Amino acid sequence: MTASVGRRFDPAIAVGVLVVALSAVIYWLADRGFDAGRGDFFYLADAFLHGRTWLTFQPGPYDVIVIDGRFYVPFAPFPAIVLMPVVAILGATGADQVESGINAILAAGGVGLCWMLLGRIGVRPPIDRIALTVLFGFSTQILWVTTRGGVWHTGQLIATILTFICLLEVWGRQRPWLIGLFAGAAFLTRAPLAFAIPFYAFMLDTAPALSAADVGGGYIASAARSTRWRRWAALAVGVLPALIVFVAYNQVRFGSPWESGYALATLPEFLERQRALGLFALSHVPMNLDLFLFHLPTPIREFPYLKPDGLGLSILITSPGLLFASQADWRRPRSWWLFGAAVAVLIPTLLYYGGGWLQYGYRYFLDSVPFVIALCGLAAVRLGRVGYGWLALIAFGTVVMGFSIYWVGRI
Repeated sequence: MTASVGRRFDPAIAVGVLVVALSAVIYWLADRGFDAGRGDFFYLADAFLHGRTWLTFQPGPYDVIVIDGRFYVPFAPFPAIVLMPVVAILGATGADQVESGINAILAAGGVGLCWMLLGRIGVRPPIDRIALTVLFGFSTQILWVTTRGGVWHTGQLIATILTFICLLEVWGRQRPWLIGLFAGAAFLTRAPLAFAIPFYAFMLDTAPALSAADVGGGYIASAARSTRWRRWAALAVGVLPALIVFVAYNQVRFGSPWESGYALATLPEFLERQRALGLFALSHVPMNLDLFLFHLPTPIREFPYLKPDGLGLSILITSPGLLFASQADWRRPRSWWLFGAAVAVLIPTLLYYGGGWLQYGYRYFLDSVPFVIALCGLAAVRLGRVGYGWLALIAFGTVVMGFSIYWVGRI
């Protein structure tokens, strides 16, 4: 009996639990001292529980929609749906008061899912799996959005969790309807993630293509094509509830199924000028590319001698370890589909007026990060290990992002 239990014990599970627990503690220690003062999702969850789509008070001067004395949250609604059980137990104010703990748990949950995904991809050496998990959890904007908190960031933590669940299913049982369900929920959390949905369809395995000569008139090839279409149809069925919620929610609030509210939200003057150029426009691309790739901190005389301006910070500084994704096996179609998904969800962000500020790094790239992490996993499998140079880059990015805790209330 004891030997049987021993054989079933998987050390990777124990290490994963430890990594998640330590992450939760670190996140909570980092974010417990800062209150963003914008727990909009908790109050929206309370509104849903009371049959309303609006708040009874204005949560802040900006990023809110005021119509006929009602205050609407412009952000996608799924995070509020997720938080409804918490709000039902603690109340909206009570949940808002423990937001730091909730966000720490959400962020640690993302770390746990990252650990699981890397295992399913086939990353076996513990040091490599830990390194790539640290890359996700502490060398991307996950640390910043958890520490900073607020309605803008809670949604990104939930969206990351949902994307990891989709990828786990891609490397798991591959139930298209389930992937569609979670991909739709991700869209109802962060709209750019809708652009990943076609790539999930392409990532679903199908029977290998065979010639007609090999399969007696092409019967097996025809069956493979039929299976592919059935899977895609099941994926679409899974996404459908999210689309229904999206159009119904907009119709109820604003009288139009296509008005999400982002064009109506109150903004500071400098963002009003940006939005006047178009909610999405090519004119925003140079700004967003700068914030994403090229933006640098300003030298200062006192510690820590470099100061971010809160507008953005190059990902080459905050997360250089993500470049390890370039080492994936590009002979495999799934690598290209992951890359395509990462790029596709980034495109609307680059066209968007908002820029993502106030931020340390470029937080909108978090929509792409789970796909890039999966590519990093494929790279580790192809190479057999994460080399010392890549480990050094991960460590460098972790130190850089660690300073985000220092700057959270200073920029």
